[in-house]
Amino acid sequence: MSDAYAPDREPVYEESIDGFGAVRVLPLDAHADAGLVHAWASEERAVFWGMNGLTQNQVSEIYAHMATLDTHHAHLLLKDAEPVALLQTYEPEADRVGLCYDVRPGDIGVHLLLAPAGPGGARPGWSAALLVAVSSYVLKGLDRSRVVVDPDVRNEKAITRFLKQGFEAGPVVVLPEVDLPDVYLPEKHAQLAFLERTVAFPERTVTFPGDA
Repeated sequence: MSDAYAPDREPVYEESIDGFGAVRVLPLDAHADAGLVHAWASEERAVFWGMNGLTQNQVSEIYAHMATLDTHHAHLLLKDAEPVALLQTYEPEADRVGLCYDVRPGDIGVHLLLAPAGPGGARPGWSAALLVAVSSYVLKGLDRSRVVVDPDVRNEKAITRFLKQGFEAGPVVVLPEVDLPDVYLPEKHAQLAFLERTVAFPERTVTFPGDA
Protein backbone atom coordinates (compact mmCIF):
# COMPACT_ATOMS: atom_id res chain seq x y z
CA MET A 1 0.00 0.00 0.00
CA SER A 2 1.26 3.47 -0.85
CA ASP A 3 2.45 5.73 1.92
CA ALA A 4 0.02 8.32 0.52
CA TYR A 5 -3.07 6.82 2.19
CA ALA A 6 -5.37 9.71 3.13
CA PRO A 7 -2.58 12.29 2.55
CA ASP A 8 -4.88 15.26 3.17
CA ARG A 9 -6.17 13.95 6.49
CA GLU A 10 -4.39 15.33 9.54
CA PRO A 11 -3.82 12.82 12.33
CA VAL A 12 -5.24 13.67 15.73
CA TYR A 13 -2.47 11.69 17.41
CA GLU A 14 0.88 10.13 16.45
CA GLU A 15 3.24 7.89 18.37
CA SER A 16 6.38 5.95 17.52
CA ILE A 17 6.52 2.62 19.34
CA ASP A 18 9.93 1.02 19.72
CA GLY A 19 10.24 -2.19 17.72
CA PHE A 20 6.88 -1.67 16.05
CA GLY A 21 6.70 1.55 14.07
CA ALA A 22 4.78 4.79 13.83
CA VAL A 23 1.08 4.73 14.71
CA ARG A 24 -1.17 7.52 13.48
CA VAL A 25 -4.78 8.10 14.54
CA LEU A 26 -6.84 9.60 11.71
CA PRO A 27 -10.46 10.77 11.82
CA LEU A 28 -12.58 8.24 9.93
CA ASP A 29 -14.11 9.43 6.67
CA ALA A 30 -17.52 7.72 6.56
CA HIS A 31 -17.58 7.69 2.76
CA ALA A 32 -13.93 7.35 1.71
CA ASP A 33 -13.23 4.59 4.26
CA ALA A 34 -16.54 2.73 3.91
CA GLY A 35 -15.15 0.02 1.63
CA LEU A 36 -12.25 -0.70 3.97
CA VAL A 37 -14.39 -0.79 7.11
CA HIS A 38 -17.08 -2.86 5.40
CA ALA A 39 -14.50 -5.46 4.35
CA TRP A 40 -13.14 -5.75 7.89
CA ALA A 41 -16.52 -5.78 9.63
CA SER A 42 -18.03 -8.33 7.22
CA GLU A 43 -15.58 -11.10 8.12
CA GLU A 44 -16.78 -13.91 10.37
CA ARG A 45 -14.04 -13.09 12.89
CA ALA A 46 -15.68 -9.66 13.32
CA VAL A 47 -19.12 -11.04 14.17
CA PHE A 48 -19.06 -9.35 17.58
CA TRP A 49 -18.63 -5.95 15.90
CA GLY A 50 -22.28 -6.28 14.90
CA MET A 51 -22.05 -5.35 11.21
CA ASN A 52 -22.05 -8.78 9.55
CA GLY A 53 -24.58 -8.76 6.74
CA LEU A 54 -24.68 -4.98 6.29
CA THR A 55 -24.01 -3.42 2.90
CA GLN A 56 -21.18 -0.97 2.32
CA ASN A 57 -23.72 1.82 2.04
CA GLN A 58 -25.28 0.89 5.38
CA VAL A 59 -21.85 0.93 7.04
CA SER A 60 -21.20 4.34 5.51
CA GLU A 61 -24.53 5.64 6.81
CA ILE A 62 -23.78 4.41 10.34
CA TYR A 63 -20.49 6.27 10.48
CA ALA A 64 -21.91 9.34 8.77
CA HIS A 65 -24.48 9.48 11.57
CA MET A 66 -21.75 9.00 14.19
CA ALA A 67 -19.87 11.96 12.70
CA THR A 68 -22.80 14.20 13.66
CA LEU A 69 -22.44 13.30 17.35
CA ASP A 70 -20.31 15.11 19.91
CA THR A 71 -20.13 12.06 22.17
CA HIS A 72 -19.06 9.26 19.79
CA HIS A 73 -16.10 9.35 17.39
CA ALA A 74 -14.55 6.96 14.87
CA HIS A 75 -10.92 6.80 13.77
CA LEU A 76 -8.59 4.76 11.60
CA LEU A 77 -5.29 3.58 13.04
CA LEU A 78 -2.39 3.45 10.60
CA LYS A 79 0.87 1.63 11.22
CA ASP A 80 3.33 3.55 9.09
CA ALA A 81 1.30 3.62 5.83
CA GLU A 82 -1.06 0.73 6.45
CA PRO A 83 -4.58 0.96 7.95
CA VAL A 84 -4.54 -1.60 10.77
CA ALA A 85 -7.53 -0.92 13.02
CA LEU A 86 -10.81 0.90 13.49
CA LEU A 87 -11.11 2.78 16.77
CA GLN A 88 -14.32 4.15 18.26
CA THR A 89 -14.34 6.31 21.36
CA TYR A 90 -17.39 7.46 23.28
CA GLU A 91 -18.58 9.20 26.42
CA PRO A 92 -19.96 6.42 28.67
CA GLU A 93 -22.67 8.65 30.14
CA ALA A 94 -24.04 9.14 26.60
CA ASP A 95 -23.95 5.42 25.81
CA ARG A 96 -25.97 2.43 27.01
CA VAL A 97 -22.96 1.15 28.94
CA GLY A 98 -23.43 4.12 31.24
CA LEU A 99 -26.63 2.47 32.50
CA CYS A 100 -24.67 -0.55 33.67
CA TYR A 101 -21.93 0.86 35.91
CA ASP A 102 -21.10 3.96 37.94
CA VAL A 103 -19.48 6.34 35.46
CA ARG A 104 -16.66 8.41 36.90
CA PRO A 105 -15.49 11.82 35.67
CA GLY A 106 -12.62 11.21 33.27
CA ASP A 107 -13.94 7.88 31.95
CA ILE A 108 -13.85 7.20 28.21
CA GLY A 109 -15.20 4.18 26.33
CA VAL A 110 -13.34 2.39 23.55
CA HIS A 111 -14.21 -0.13 20.84
CA LEU A 112 -11.37 -1.54 18.73
CA LEU A 113 -11.61 -3.65 15.56
CA LEU A 114 -8.28 -4.97 14.28
CA ALA A 115 -7.70 -5.39 10.55
CA PRO A 116 -7.32 -8.96 9.25
CA ALA A 117 -3.83 -10.39 9.55
CA GLY A 118 -3.42 -10.83 5.79
CA PRO A 119 -1.66 -13.55 3.82
CA GLY A 120 1.29 -13.64 6.20
CA GLY A 121 -0.90 -14.88 9.04
CA ALA A 122 -0.89 -13.76 12.65
CA ARG A 123 1.49 -10.94 13.56
CA PRO A 124 2.78 -11.44 17.11
CA GLY A 125 2.84 -8.29 19.19
CA TRP A 126 0.61 -6.22 16.90
CA SER A 127 -2.49 -6.11 19.09
CA ALA A 128 -0.43 -5.27 22.19
CA ALA A 129 1.41 -2.46 20.39
CA LEU A 130 -1.82 -1.02 18.98
CA LEU A 131 -3.44 -1.11 22.43
CA VAL A 132 -0.46 0.84 23.76
CA ALA A 133 -1.07 3.49 21.10
CA VAL A 134 -4.80 3.56 21.80
CA SER A 135 -4.22 3.85 25.54
CA SER A 136 -1.73 6.66 24.97
CA TYR A 137 -4.17 8.52 22.73
CA VAL A 138 -7.21 8.36 25.00
CA LEU A 139 -5.50 8.60 28.40
CA LYS A 140 -2.73 11.06 27.61
CA GLY A 141 -3.75 12.68 24.32
CA LEU A 142 -7.35 13.22 25.45
CA ASP A 143 -6.33 13.61 29.11
CA ARG A 144 -8.66 10.94 30.53
CA SER A 145 -8.21 8.99 33.73
CA ARG A 146 -9.80 5.64 32.89
CA VAL A 147 -10.76 3.53 29.86
CA VAL A 148 -13.80 1.25 29.84
CA VAL A 149 -14.33 -1.57 27.32
CA ASP A 150 -17.36 -3.83 26.95
CA PRO A 151 -16.55 -6.87 24.79
CA ASP A 152 -19.21 -9.51 24.27
CA VAL A 153 -18.86 -12.24 26.92
CA ARG A 154 -18.39 -14.78 24.10
CA ASN A 155 -15.44 -12.84 22.66
CA GLU A 156 -12.83 -14.60 24.77
CA LYS A 157 -9.96 -13.49 22.52
CA ALA A 158 -10.74 -9.79 23.03
CA ILE A 159 -11.27 -10.20 26.78
CA THR A 160 -7.95 -12.00 27.16
CA ARG A 161 -6.21 -9.33 25.09
CA PHE A 162 -7.50 -6.53 27.32
CA LEU A 163 -6.63 -8.31 30.56
CA LYS A 164 -3.08 -8.98 29.35
CA GLN A 165 -2.77 -5.28 28.62
CA GLY A 166 -3.47 -4.34 32.24
CA PHE A 167 -7.25 -3.91 32.18
CA GLU A 168 -9.04 -5.05 35.32
CA ALA A 169 -12.15 -7.16 34.82
CA GLY A 170 -15.36 -5.59 36.05
CA PRO A 171 -18.84 -7.07 36.21
CA VAL A 172 -20.65 -8.97 33.48
CA VAL A 173 -23.61 -6.79 32.49
CA VAL A 174 -26.51 -6.79 30.05
CA LEU A 175 -26.45 -3.77 27.75
CA PRO A 176 -30.07 -2.96 26.88
CA GLU A 177 -31.45 -2.99 23.35
CA VAL A 178 -31.36 0.36 21.56
CA ASP A 179 -34.08 0.86 18.95
CA LEU A 180 -34.01 4.42 17.57
CA PRO A 181 -34.69 5.81 14.08
CA ASP A 182 -30.95 6.20 13.38
CA VAL A 183 -29.50 3.45 15.58
CA TYR A 184 -30.41 -0.15 16.37
CA LEU A 185 -28.34 -2.23 18.77
CA PRO A 186 -29.52 -5.61 20.08
CA GLU A 187 -29.21 -6.57 23.72
CA LYS A 188 -25.63 -7.50 24.57
CA HIS A 189 -24.13 -9.53 27.40
CA ALA A 190 -20.80 -7.82 28.01
CA GLN A 191 -17.73 -8.21 30.17
CA LEU A 192 -16.74 -4.79 31.42
CA ALA A 193 -13.05 -4.07 31.96
CA PHE A 194 -11.21 -0.94 33.05
CA LEU A 195 -7.74 0.50 32.59
CA GLU A 196 -6.62 3.23 34.96
CA ARG A 197 -4.21 5.85 33.68
CA THR A 198 -2.04 5.30 36.75
CA VAL A 199 -1.74 1.61 35.82
CA ALA A 200 -1.05 2.16 32.13
CA PHE A 201 1.40 5.00 32.71
CA PRO A 202 2.72 4.86 36.28
CA GLU A 203 4.64 7.90 37.39
CA ARG A 204 8.35 7.29 37.78
CA THR A 205 9.57 7.63 41.34
CA VAL A 206 13.03 9.15 41.80
CA THR A 207 14.89 8.10 44.95
CA PHE A 208 17.69 10.34 46.17
CA PRO A 209 20.62 9.23 48.28
CA GLY A 210 19.71 9.35 51.96
CA ASP A 211 15.98 8.87 51.37
CA ALA A 212 14.41 6.41 53.78
